Amino acid sequence: MGEENLQGKVMLKYLVEKEFKQTFRNSFMPKLIFIFPVVILLLLPWAATQELKDVHLSVVDNDNTPFSYTLIKKITASEYFILNSILYSEKKAMTEVEKSDVDIVLILPSRLEQTLAREGKAKVTIWANAVNSMNAMLGSSYLKGIIDDYAIEIEIATSLVPVSDISAPAMRFMFNPDLDYKKFMVPALMVILLTMLAGFLPALNIVSEKEAGTIEQMNVTPVNKIKFILAKLIPYWIIGIFVLSVGILLGYLMYDIYPHGSLITIYLYAIVYATVVSGLGLIISNYSDTVQQAIFLIFFFIMIFIITSGLFTPVKSMPEWAQWIAAFNPLKYFMEVMRAIYLKGSEISEMLPQLFAMIGFAVVFNIWAVVSYRKKK
Repeated sequence: MGEENLQGKVMLKYLVEKEFKQTFRNSFMPKLIFIFPVVILLLLPWAATQELKDVHLSVVDNDNTPFSYTLIKKITASEYFILNSILYSEKKAMTEVEKSDVDIVLILPSRLEQTLAREGKAKVTIWANAVNSMNAMLGSSYLKGIIDDYAIEIEIATSLVPVSDISAPAMRFMFNPDLDYKKFMVPALMVILLTMLAGFLPALNIVSEKEAGTIEQMNVTPVNKIKFILAKLIPYWIIGIFVLSVGILLGYLMYDIYPHGSLITIYLYAIVYATVVSGLGLIISNYSDTVQQAIFLIFFFIMIFIITSGLFTPVKSMPEWAQWIAAFNPLKYFMEVMRAIYLKGSEISEMLPQLFAMIGFAVVFNIWAVVSYRKKK
């Protein structure tokens, strides 16, 4: 029995070595493995952002006084708005909105300063192009905040109300005080990278061997299914963990983003997650006869996973039926873990539900993969 175990370990070692050689013999694969994470982490945190800047603004200035001019200057001094034009006709402003030349129109009423001095308040109107509802909502919110700040400054300067009567809520942003969206996105993108490299890349590799017919040579050997599957997955687990390490390093060097929790915790969850997605990848490869079929299935799963993972939209903000779908999404749990470790410094004891869920996925997917793999020996 001991000799058999030794032979099995030696065989597994040679099979893993064969997979590494086969992977790096392909001139394109090493480039993909190294370039893919660099491009994803350097490009997407800037492109996939909900921070809104350079909003095109037009102002309909019916007041046309130094007071309205100062307000416009204060708005355009912020990093959020670009002033397209100052107009004196609401009809012309509407035309600009319809042509999508501007995103937001601010309408200042006539006698604005006099009304504010007499009544202590004045009404302004904001038109927003809501074709992109997120831009409209955020842009209007930014603009309203600037106008409110200016109104408070005027009240203090003109003594319209005592300074003691003006109060603003004290806000404290926990875990991400600068509201830097990249701190929210970079850990999540590392999850996407690990999913692609440790899960779907081995699936494509197996299906390509199946399509070429080379996998049949392994099917007639005495190697059992479990050793064969492990030999196929171990190289990609190692590659996935390596790429995750590169991602952590790039996040620190490029964005000054680093985990507030333990790196050991990250790697522990990453190893468990790698077994989850590799099991899913094996299932896809078992039911695919061609690379085209595998790519279609991978595209289907990755789209569902990304949409319901909380990458862009918080899961708790989704409809209840979508939250039920998200509960069966392994990507969601590891994404929660990465963000919790990076932003809050969470420990394992605080993330046990995610750990148990991922272990459950790993057991189910890998048992399914072994049972569904068609090998005679």
